[in-house]
Amino acid sequence: MVCFAISLRNLTTDQFALVQFKDRIADADPENVLANSWKASTSVCSWVGVSCGVIHERVVALNLTNLNLTGTIPPHLGNLSFLLSLDLSSNHFFGHLPEELGHLHRLRIFKLSFNDLNGEIPPWIGSLPRVKMLEMGSNKFTGTVPRTLVNMSNLEILNLGFNQLFGHVPSSILNISSLEEIDFRDNSLSGSLADDFCVQLPNLEVLRLAVNELSGEISEEIGNLISLKELAINRVKNFRGQIPTCIFNISSLQMISLDRNKLSGNLPDDLCHHLPNLEALHLTANELSGDIPSSIGKCNNLQINFCHYHQINSEGSFQEVFGIQLCSKKYVYWTTI
Repeated sequence: MVCFAISLRNLTTDQFALVQFKDRIADADPENVLANSWKASTSVCSWVGVSCGVIHERVVALNLTNLNLTGTIPPHLGNLSFLLSLDLSSNHFFGHLPEELGHLHRLRIFKLSFNDLNGEIPPWIGSLPRVKMLEMGSNKFTGTVPRTLVNMSNLEILNLGFNQLFGHVPSSILNISSLEEIDFRDNSLSGSLADDFCVQLPNLEVLRLAVNELSGEISEEIGNLISLKELAINRVKNFRGQIPTCIFNISSLQMISLDRNKLSGNLPDDLCHHLPNLEALHLTANELSGDIPSSIGKCNNLQINFCHYHQINSEGSFQEVFGIQLCSKKYVYWTTI
């Protein structure tokens, strides 16, 4: 009887937290999803978007993605102490994140992308060490990337893209060895990347740093990303120097996007010898020179190859070269400047 009372009281705590959440958005639930489902006469475990654990009968997942909900996130959600997954993505939530969410120490999945959340990404985010997936992209977050993220030692996916973040990327974050995906696209991040930022990321498959204000050169250490499938460091204002040839030795790469930078030098003639999986190559609007690599035809899976760079012809004058490969048919156009 005592155990039953404790279980009931704990589930009641979860229900109260969810009711508070519902009340915050009572007038902004256009599909009436919560109004029609979240009723006191039914078990909280049967409510739309709510999942409960089998053993403790506590709320372990809250998935309300893409329901067109509007409102602020109430602090009461921090009382869902057994929560493993929180997904509020693709709605219209706004305002700051309540610090009470930092109490969700069991949380593994934390998804808030595609909302209108603002303010700084709070430092308490680092007090969620079990989170494996942190997706906060496509919001209106400002400020710097919190250094406390380094405490999230189990992090596999880190998506902070399409916000208004600025300042340097803390080098310590880029040493979380469990990371598989890093997405910092479309912010205003500045400074250079540490030379050793690739050394501790053996599992990294996706690196997106495009459309920022980073400076410096691409380090040769990038060759240590032996699991990399997608590399997107395009449209970075102050990136210059040569493309490290080691990039073209990462056999797992499927997409290379380095367009619209100030990269110079030649492309290696054996560019495609070690890229059996390459599907997309974007190098347009750089300051590259030399010949189109003769090995380009060995990239058998290449669907889009858009190379736009300068080539010296036999008379010593420059030409712009556009190379497009689509569905294994090559088209190369020369236009004299």
